[in-house]
Formats: sequence, structure tokens, C-alpha cells
Amino acid sequence: MGGMNDDGVRGQRVVVIGGGFSGLATAALLAREGAHVSLFEAREALGGRAGSWERDGFRFDTGPSWYLMPEVFDHFFRMLGTTADDELDLVRLDPSYRVYFEGTAEPFDLPASGAREALLGLDPASGRRLSAYLDSAAITYRLATRHFLYSTFTSLRPFLDREVVRGLPRLLRLLAEPLDRFAARHTGDDRVRRILGYPAVFLGTSPGAAPSMYHLMSHLDVTQGVFYPRGGLTAVVDATAGLARRAGAELLTDHRVERIVVDGGRATGVEVSHAGRTREVAADVVVSTADLHVTEHRLLDARHRSRSARWWRRRDPGPGAVLALLGVRGELPRLAHHSLLFAEDWDAGFDAIFGGRREVPNPASLYVCRPSATDDVAPAGHENLFVLVPVPADTSIGSGGVDGGGDTRVERIVDDAIAQIGAWTGTPDLADRVVVRRTIGPADFEREFGAFRGGALGPAHTLRQSALFRGSNASARVSGLLYAGATTIPGIGLPMCLISAELVLKRLRGETGAGPLAEPGRAPGSTSAADRPVTGRGRAHVPDDRTAGAEAS
Repeated sequence: MGGMNDDGVRGQRVVVIGGGFSGLATAALLAREGAHVSLFEAREALGGRAGSWERDGFRFDTGPSWYLMPEVFDHFFRMLGTTADDELDLVRLDPSYRVYFEGTAEPFDLPASGAREALLGLDPASGRRLSAYLDSAAITYRLATRHFLYSTFTSLRPFLDREVVRGLPRLLRLLAEPLDRFAARHTGDDRVRRILGYPAVFLGTSPGAAPSMYHLMSHLDVTQGVFYPRGGLTAVVDATAGLARRAGAELLTDHRVERIVVDGGRATGVEVSHAGRTREVAADVVVSTADLHVTEHRLLDARHRSRSARWWRRRDPGPGAVLALLGVRGELPRLAHHSLLFAEDWDAGFDAIFGGRREVPNPASLYVCRPSATDDVAPAGHENLFVLVPVPADTSIGSGGVDGGGDTRVERIVDDAIAQIGAWTGTPDLADRVVVRRTIGPADFEREFGAFRGGALGPAHTLRQSALFRGSNASARVSGLLYAGATTIPGIGLPMCLISAELVLKRLRGETGAGPLAEPGRAPGSTSAADRPVTGRGRAHVPDDRTAGAEAS
């Protein structure tokens, strides 16, 4: 039924539920378009999963920490009349990340310059096949950005584009073959296979369950590079909130939406509680950026839900996570800004998380962020670490706490992770040097963010949960109710949340094109976000689809 309105966006009363990244982006875009926007966030701070925590001079991002797809951010800021360069202080990381392989003394660094050559150097014998893989990743990324990521899937016409039709046979092959098998056909080196397969975790799934279409992720880190906004991802949240306010949006924290009001099959407002009182706020359009399960089961009456209990039972919630925010005395030069620790029994680790066993792998393949390598986020002579341990989406694992005060299982998982990091990076006294410690578990994700089954990221990007199969960003039962965020199209991650906000705007404008909207001052059909060089970063060569891409398939 959607949220299209003959009057467009200007002058419409819009309520946005949730002050996370997608909610703030939606509020900013719609307010700039002329809507009267009120955003309600239940928690005391904006940002949602992209939050922050401070203690004893340490400042931690508590959620996303990778700044990828910079052209998506640039496009979003241009839609608001500014630029990423004006709003953020971006640093290109060098190395982009460091990888420790279990049983190997020296790590592998993916450099900011010459990343492709460095990766090929791990497996020279497969150089031609690996080059074809990376060329194919660039082609697939361009195709996805032009024709799929920015699509509301409300019209088939954009998919009749010559580029889509020409690439359809190859695309179907990429959808049918899992990522791990596709990667294995392009390298004989297990280290490279793990580097190519790890981006599946960003998609909330395993390399064995992700369609090989998602090998496009290798274009992001190997070709585009990895960036960091000084101030952390919190700086991006603050910039987006500031733009929303300047556009006229009202952003209210400590305001919990209790119910979406529906009258005659149309969303007419919300009931909001604050300071012990509940009031009804009228709206022409309601945009929920809450977890879709929360929207359907807590905010809507049963007769207005679009999805059955059977549908929810069949959903893959993606992985859970145990997080550790650690303030550490002394320097940790063996850790880069982003470090990955890959266990030797790679496949068993994913099977433990996503398979029938559903247990915490030990040793786990860990992610460690050391923002103090780049930013002033720790006292002098100290380091700041963010550790992520992928675990099953299982709230029974428990909640975290401060100074070891979390549930026993969560604290034990973090203890094991600290010991593993110390052993693998040659820092045996790491545990003794921790002076600040906070842990977060799957039960925290469910309680704080309403995460379905305690998942850390959002529904996994398996074939049946990707693109148009992920579900519409408009309610099928309630007119004027739209969705944004990681649980709807296009999916998981901060860039996807920005795009989901733009998809709301496209719905309200009645736009059915598959590409990004034209930026202010640019004619429709001008250079898209997928093709435009990013300021100060250069543009990678994108090979012709008929050459290297065909070889990779």
C-alpha cells in the first residue's frame, strides 16, 4: 500500500520512529524536502547501535566502526546541500586492515596503495584468476549500485535496462553459487580464501550461505580503501543529526513510541510516552526505523501486521555478537586500526555460529578495532580497543556489564578473546594492562534495540533475504507506513541505512527509478554516486563487463 501521497513530501506531517542512523538520515532528507518531521527516540541519546560510551578519558564507539562505500556518504551529504569533506574529517587508513592467521607468526597488511598487488602476492600462482575476481567485484558493485541498491522494487521497468539484461546470465550464476565456493575457484591459498570470504560477516551471514554476488564487497576494501572519520562513527551520527535539525526536523530523545495509530487502514499518527505521560501525535506518514519485528509485534495491532508467525520462524536473524570495550595501559603497536584474527578451522567457526550446533567458536575469528592508532580517544600512554566476537543470535548467552559485572558466559567469552589477542599478537600481558572494561552481549542488543533474537547486525543477507526478497520498505496492510533501517531494503550497514532513508524519499516522491536520486543542482540521469570519483580519493579502474567479469564467472 506504501506511503505515496499525491501532494508529494512538502507540507506533510511525518513521524520517524527511532533515532538511529537510518532514522536521522530519513529525518534529514524529508525535512530538507519540506516535510514537518518529528523524530522520537526512546533512549536518552541519538545514534542507536552507532552509539558511544566514555569513561576515565577513554571514548568508545559502541557499534559500527568501518567507513566503507564513501561515495554513498558523499551522495547523501550532497542531497542535503553539503559534502562529506565539509562535514567530516576523513582519514584514509594505512594499512586498511591487518590480518593474523592462526599458526602464522607474521600478519598480513592490506596497504592503502597497492592493495591489489599485495593480495595477489599471497598467491602468485592464482594471479590471473584473482585479478579476474577483483575485476568482477568492481563490475558487480557498479551494477548493484546503479540498478539494485537504490531500488524500491516497485517497478520492473528499470530492470529492463540494457546493462541489466546483458548481465543477467552472469548475475544468475552469481546468485546460485555461494561465496566460499566462488572464492575457492579463484585462489588456491587458504589465507586469500579467508580474506575474500570474511566480508560475508558484514552481511550478517557466512561465506557458505552468502550468494557469490556479494564478492562485490572485495571491491570496497581492496579497491576503494578504508576510511575513518575523526571522532569515530559518532561524528557521522552528530553530523547527520545536525543537518536534520538545520533542515527543521524535531529530534526528541527519551520519547518512546508505544503504538502506531491506524484508522481506516491508514497510519494517522503514533502514541508517544515521555516523563510518565502518553500523548497522541498526528501524522500523514509514519516511518518506522525500529527493528521490523518490533514494529510488527509491539507497535501494530495484530490485524495490521504484514508477516505471519511462520514467516518470522523462517527468518535468519544473522549473527549475534559479544563486544568488549577495553581501555589498555601502554601501547599496542602490533594491532592496526582494524585487525582481524582468523582461526585455522575457518569453516568450523561459521558452522558453530550458523549451523545446527549454535555455539560460540573457540578459538573464534575476531575483529579488533584500535581507534587510538588514528584518533585522540584515549589518555596519553593508553590505547582504546573495541573487540567483536561473532556468536550465535541467542539471548541466553546473556548481557554484559562494566568491570566484569556482566553475565558469566559473556565475561568468559571476553576473557578468552583477550587471551587470544594477546597470544596471537605477541602481547602476553594484555589482560593485566586492561584498566577499563565494558562488555555487551546478545541480550543487550535485544533489550536496548529490540534486535530480533538478539542479532547484532540485522537479518542475514542470504539469497532469500536479499534485494526484493528482503521485503518491501512499505507496509502491505497499512497505507502511509514506511520502513527504513537494517531490517528492510537494501540491508545491513551504515551505507545501506543511508540508502534506506533515500528509498523512503523515493516512495513519497513516487520515484520508481533504480539508481540514486539526482542531487540538487544536477540534472536527472547525470553521473551517479556509483561512478563519481570521491573527492581526494581517486577513482579505480573498472574493467569492461565483457572481459574480466566474464572470466571470473
